[in-house]
Amino acid sequence: MDFTFTEEQQAAVEAARAVFSGVAPDAVPSPALVPGAVAEDLDRPLWAGLAAGDLLSLTLSPEHGGAGLDLIALCLVLRESARVLARVPLLETCAVSMTLERFGDQELAAELLPAVVRGELVLTVGANGRSGHDPAELSVTARPAAARSEADGSRADGAGRDGSETIWVLDGVQSAVPWARTADWIAVPAHTEEGRAVLALVRRGHDGVTIAEQVSTSGEPFGEVRLDSVRIERRQLIDTAGAWEWLHALLTTGTCALALGLGEAVLAMTSQYTGKREQFGFPVATFQSVAVQAADRYIDLRAMEVTLWQAAWRIATGGSGTLPPAGDVAVAKIWASDGVRRVVQTAQHLHGGFGADTDYPLHRFHAWAKQIELSLGPAAAHEEALGDLLAAHSLD
Repeated sequence: MDFTFTEEQQAAVEAARAVFSGVAPDAVPSPALVPGAVAEDLDRPLWAGLAAGDLLSLTLSPEHGGAGLDLIALCLVLRESARVLARVPLLETCAVSMTLERFGDQELAAELLPAVVRGELVLTVGANGRSGHDPAELSVTARPAAARSEADGSRADGAGRDGSETIWVLDGVQSAVPWARTADWIAVPAHTEEGRAVLALVRRGHDGVTIAEQVSTSGEPFGEVRLDSVRIERRQLIDTAGAWEWLHALLTTGTCALALGLGEAVLAMTSQYTGKREQFGFPVATFQSVAVQAADRYIDLRAMEVTLWQAAWRIATGGSGTLPPAGDVAVAKIWASDGVRRVVQTAQHLHGGFGADTDYPLHRFHAWAKQIELSLGPAAAHEEALGDLLAAHSLD
């Protein structure tokens, strides 16, 4: 097997490191010291830097000003962003952009994606449903505004000349939507009367859309998005089979990349601290109990890494496997959720009192790790999903 990244992917990493090099994890107030969000808006200078470095367009086709790279390249960049706790919706914007380009209305894509590339539009997605425990698409209904009259064949409001629906109506709630109060467009999964999963693209200020303030564990501004008879054009609805599932897989895999980058940064911090901290005249890193714990966490990170690249490769290339790509995504998220939790817990233990000191950055990484661990389902939820896949597919 060849695990070497391509020159283009390696170039993306170098560009990301240059952009993130000036980002300080403690540039905003500590989430432990403020009752609400650490800041009302995303890091706009960093967002502009990502646009200038062509990192917002990384996975888009040249037709829309992109580099035409794949999910693996995006995960490499996300890994770098998590090392500095970058306060930008890079994953959400890129994942929605990729889905719009692949499955959405091409005229709408031509309108929105160039603005995304320039950093002028921010996209996000509601992937948690009403409570975070049920499938997100079940929390919102999507129905045509009107249908063709079967009696006389006339067109009602919302029906096209051929009888197809031109207006759709959305009702429901999506909770814990990242950056919902600052994003320009929100991708909302929903279900039709027939039970089909669809994906709607809605402007933040659209009539019938209200956003209540929520705050993530890491102190970032989230929002509860309520849709009350929100009417959207047909071109804003993506109803291609598998589109929402593909977007969900992108988000989950990208979250695993964030967990890996954060975990690697925390283990590096722990190595530096235990190498300098002395007890009984020796660095604590030389104590067997400390070394063994750090080694176990290194093993966790390597397992997180290999399962991440397996999932990203399956999605990016469509590579075959015994299970569908969803199985690889589930395995990656199981390792990411459990692994990042173990890494930060061990780091807190080995740092002693410094781990809880709000003047020291480790507690910020701990808060982010908890958010990442539970985002898009904890390990237990993905273990259940993996079990269902194993039950449904023969491994012979």
